Amino acid sequence: MNWQEACGHPNLQNLPFKIELDESGKIIMSPVKVNHSAYQAEISYMLRSMLKKGKALTECAIGTCKGTKVADVAWASQERFAKIIHETECSIAPEICIEVISPSNTRDEIDEKKELYFENGAEEVWICTNDGDLSFHIPGKEIKNSILSPEFPKRIDLI
Repeated sequence: MNWQEACGHPNLQNLPFKIELDESGKIIMSPVKVNHSAYQAEISYMLRSMLKKGKALTECAIGTCKGTKVADVAWASQERFAKIIHETECSIAPEICIEVISPSNTRDEIDEKKELYFENGAEEVWICTNDGDLSFHIPGKEIKNSILSPEFPKRIDLI
């Protein structure tokens, strides 16, 4: 199965969890909790507020060499957004790809997704923990603050 088929399949519409495809086209399902959705919404809102010359995206499907991966939140410049707006899955990753950690995520899984996003053109990958702490990464290392959004906070408080 490819991403286009998964998106169009009637039995997979409106699922209450996130799906991705591995490199052989198998569906991977990840249940998420309310706080996960709240972190996605807060981060997306803050990106839209702070970075005016681009688009914040949620549940952003990105084609990789190991199947379709879905960034919880992403930000694409106007130029990059113009290239991907009509695609089923992004042929090039948005400049910022953000993963909100779920209890089902392993460190190896997140590290692999981070590398796949970089291989496909992401400039930064942010990781948000279950407690709202953010870490910022560029290829090969963690950085203190985002380069593309230096004022972005290192912590998201939901309450």
